[in-house]
Amino acid sequence: MRCVFVQFRCQPGKTYEVADAIYAREVVSELYSTSGDYDLIAKVYIPEEADVGHWLTGALFDIPGISRTLTTMTFKAF
Repeated sequence: MRCVFVQFRCQPGKTYEVADAIYAREVVSELYSTSGDYDLIAKVYIPEEADVGHWLTGALFDIPGISRTLTTMTFKAF
């Protein structure tokens, strides 16, 4: 499994709805609210053979209320 972090910027007033929808899909390992430019950050494990962009698009990015995302790839855990 490949670990990536995905940050979500939500439309005003939609953060809790987006968070509930993300959890309902049962594809994230952890989900936190954050301060700064983005409202949520999720830790996601993606199958090694999957294309990250296609997998995330199909699993998460169609949730209503998301206005922007930022995906950070990981390479090695220390």
